[in-house]
Amino acid sequence: MISPNEISRESLVRILEIMHRLAAPEAMPELLREIIEVGKVAIVAEAGVLWLLDRKSQQLVMVVPAANPPARLQLGEGWPGHCASTHQCTNIHDCREDDCFQQQPVQVDGFETRSLLNVPILGQEDSLLGVMQWLGTQVGQFDEHDEWIGPALAAQAAIAIQHSYMTDELLANAILEQEVAVAREIQMSTLPKAMPRVRGYDLHGHFLPTDHTGGDLYDLVVLDGKLFMLLGDATGHGFGPALSATQMQAMLRVAFRLGADLDQAYMQVNNQLNEDLPDDRFITAFIGFLDPALHAVEFHSGGQGPILHYKAASGKCDWHKPTSFPVGIMELDGTDRARRLELAPGDILALISDGVYEYTRLDGSQFGEERVARVIMDDHSLPMAELSQRLIDAAFEFGGAAPQADDITLVLVRRLPE
Repeated sequence: MISPNEISRESLVRILEIMHRLAAPEAMPELLREIIEVGKVAIVAEAGVLWLLDRKSQQLVMVVPAANPPARLQLGEGWPGHCASTHQCTNIHDCREDDCFQQQPVQVDGFETRSLLNVPILGQEDSLLGVMQWLGTQVGQFDEHDEWIGPALAAQAAIAIQHSYMTDELLANAILEQEVAVAREIQMSTLPKAMPRVRGYDLHGHFLPTDHTGGDLYDLVVLDGKLFMLLGDATGHGFGPALSATQMQAMLRVAFRLGADLDQAYMQVNNQLNEDLPDDRFITAFIGFLDPALHAVEFHSGGQGPILHYKAASGKCDWHKPTSFPVGIMELDGTDRARRLELAPGDILALISDGVYEYTRLDGSQFGEERVARVIMDDHSLPMAELSQRLIDAAFEFGGAAPQADDITLVLVRRLPE
């Protein structure tokens, strides 16, 4: 005779088979259905029902038996919801006399439920994963033996559920890593392979990515005798922002090669991106040309700022705010005109992304504009490649143990002293 704390040989063999299969990459729904079938043999039940907790909605969803759409219950609703809320097994000997069952009955086609055994499925640290229910046709069908076997089966279901969740998370992380790698490749492919040469000027661009991917990019290229300068930062991380920034760069180059002037190109590209980008996406961008014959820079700065102009004559820095809202936010009517600044001998134009200005310590303080200005004023006579590295080193030294949280991008253009 089997005692309440023993299990039949047949049931034990079936449960051990399930345990062995839990290590295999089998789809969770099939495995859960098999656990229910094993439970019907071990507990001697006519049917079994399995509910999973939807981690987003915090509702119980019936997954066995399958239905379309599946039944859903709130926590605390019916015996499944009560079991989920209390984390306690309940053995209902006569469902016809139970108010909770009558208000929210659980039935399976083919017979009338008289007995009901509810068992919570608990994961690590007693976290709720779902509920198993065993249905019988006889009054008082489930006894102490069944109350002992039920949690053992629920523990096997918990392993299957957690294994599936872990597999899904690993797959999601692998997809994310692949997306980041592709986005990073896109970003790196857009950077100048070498710095252009402009008579009377020293210039340098630098891009230092984080482990993840944002939408930073820069461009320096001579077009029709003028130096085209671009520094952009698309909102967000991943493939989308990197592609948006690259799209803007390509559109600008095409526009200029087709003869558009700076104002026309800025308006047309902005308006096209306003149509193309989702409502929650935009790009901050400095777009300008340096005329080395006139030593003048004409530019639009859509949300990109501050722009630093170091003046060698005074040894101080002027700051320029963005000239308009970020690119792609709303349509332009063509009335915006480029701003102009002139570079005297020894002057520096510094386009610096917020990855430097907003480099943040663990205490929440940021590197800020004043520290950027101090580095440039102290080391303005260095080659621009070295000054760029000084700025990066200063930001990292300031940050201390805090990791780099955003891409760092710099474009430094200095008119050489005469």
